Amino acid sequence: MKNSMMRRFGMAFVIAMMAGGLAACEEEGPAEQAGEEMDQAVEDAGESMEDMGEEMEESAEEATN
Repeated sequence: MKNSMMRRFGMAFVIAMMAGGLAACEEEGPAEQAGEEMDQAVEDAGESMEDMGEEMEESAEEATN
């Protein structure tokens, strides 16, 4: 009987923690916003570097022709 109560309490606790975690994930704090902005800046820089590399490759091909 006591083991059954503890098991039920444990399951209720796990469910409550999961529900709280989902609610916390919905709200963006300033640190998360800053992280997303940094991710976007790094992605943009990577794309710029890729574009520059392609332009350099094209210029090198034109110079050898």
